[in-house]
Amino acid sequence: MIRHKSILIKNVYYMLSYAFTVLGQGDYEEVATEDFENIHNLFAAILSKGINRQLKQGLYREYLNRKEDVVVARGKINMSGTIRNKLARKRLLNCEYDELSENNLMNQVLKTAAVLLLRHAKVNVEYKNELKKEMLFFSNVDTIDPLMIRWANIRFQQNNSTYRMLIGLCRLIFDGMLLTTDSGEYRLATFLNKQSMSRLYEKFILEYYKNEHKELHASSSQIPWNLDDDKNDMLPIMQSDIMLNGNDKTLIIDAKYYKTSTQSRYDSSTIRSAHLYQIYSYVKNYDKGRTGDVSGMLLYAKTDEDTPPSGSYSMDGNKIMVRTLDLNCDFAKIRKQLDDIAVMVASPSLT
Repeated sequence: MIRHKSILIKNVYYMLSYAFTVLGQGDYEEVATEDFENIHNLFAAILSKGINRQLKQGLYREYLNRKEDVVVARGKINMSGTIRNKLARKRLLNCEYDELSENNLMNQVLKTAAVLLLRHAKVNVEYKNELKKEMLFFSNVDTIDPLMIRWANIRFQQNNSTYRMLIGLCRLIFDGMLLTTDSGEYRLATFLNKQSMSRLYEKFILEYYKNEHKELHASSSQIPWNLDDDKNDMLPIMQSDIMLNGNDKTLIIDAKYYKTSTQSRYDSSTIRSAHLYQIYSYVKNYDKGRTGDVSGMLLYAKTDEDTPPSGSYSMDGNKIMVRTLDLNCDFAKIRKQLDDIAVMVASPSLT
């Protein structure tokens, strides 16, 4: 039987709130007080609030290139197209011009996500009604195929920065997060794209420390290879998930979100070899002076496994720890778990 990871729906909201700090402001505060029976209602509520807020500020518009046949010249005349019209005995000019339009990729993503939620049977009528009202302002915006969206083509700048959270939310919606209930608990049953939840897990932890523990410097920094020479052209980039610096000590955290945290061999469960090698490499390369002031932690999201990974090991002068973060509990308990890790960095010794 496949074991699934458990997580309270309310905690998905809190994770989103840290990953996208805008959720802690203004209209979104009402969402935090609601109880949601499934993830679709949560997403619909946040998306509706966000779109409503964006409508008050005005939908983002950008110049899009148009090419069409017109009676009166507009913009630049396309000679080849105009000649074709003349040969076809059409008294039309083929012109190319730029038009300021709201029918751009960002608004198309918002409308497509809203339409998907409107069609979903698990979204309550109250949220659907709000989305329907807002979609009246998107009459000139097209829907698109979610699978064809090139997320790398979306560029945020000063005049569209308010879309950042909404686009991130839409991406989670498109990734297809489905929930069921089991013994009164809300359970993430499947991920069509497990990378989306993993990204949210990493982002949540990093932003939590940035916001709640300003005494530490929290970052997601690259770790240079500790080389004897400068020949690094074929070496891969070492990118940490979370790095906490404080009190002359560093803790490198590798956030892991898996259905099963351990590997099994001969009826015994052990820490995944690749994960251990990875965090060990991060620590040893970052601690160039071999001071022992750099430690590493594999922080797994807790699963239903009988024996969750846990341990603390001294390896060649550095400490490597394995911990689990229980997301299926009141958020105050999640906060306590993360705060305890922060205290470790600030204390005289990491344990």
